[in-house]
Amino acid sequence: MTPDLLFALALFAAATLFTPGPNNLMLMASGANFGLRRTMPHLTGVAYGFPFMCLPVGLGVMQLFDMWPPAYLVLKTASVAYILWLAWKIAHSSAPKEANAEAKPLNFWQAAAFQWVNPKAWSMALGAITLYAPGRDFGSIVWVAGSFAVLGTISALSWTVLGTGVRRLLARPERLRAFNWTMAALLVASMAVVLTG
Repeated sequence: MTPDLLFALALFAAATLFTPGPNNLMLMASGANFGLRRTMPHLTGVAYGFPFMCLPVGLGVMQLFDMWPPAYLVLKTASVAYILWLAWKIAHSSAPKEANAEAKPLNFWQAAAFQWVNPKAWSMALGAITLYAPGRDFGSIVWVAGSFAVLGTISALSWTVLGTGVRRLLARPERLRAFNWTMAALLVASMAVVLTG
């Protein structure tokens, strides 16, 4: 990969990773509700789950959608159902002191698996592979995945820290409830691209 193409890939990755989307909204909500330390498994699942998704997407999963177009509908349906469930969980979260012992953020594997039903992740992966690894050679796909791993870690950490930063402002239960409902509404709104695409 040439330096110019790598720079363009880095810009693409930064633009897609740092903008609001399901992952970032969930990380911010988790940071606000559980703090940075408890959100770390969720954070690493997002930061590394997406780059690992890019590998099989680039190596052939993209072709499944071309061979069997109903796969797009299956993906959309699974995405909508899972995001609605996550939004419900966020909306009904309570402060760790008030919550029962079962309340906890997503773990690494849940966050990594979420990438496969996250509409923004699919859009990013398909776009990045198409633009920056058009020949689908393994080396280019690894560069795409590696770029997203580095910048994704920074993005996920930034959104989680932002959530922990507002945590002090959410000390009162009514503020935390309003924040959680707002994050849930934004998460549902982030599905607009799936429903209209």
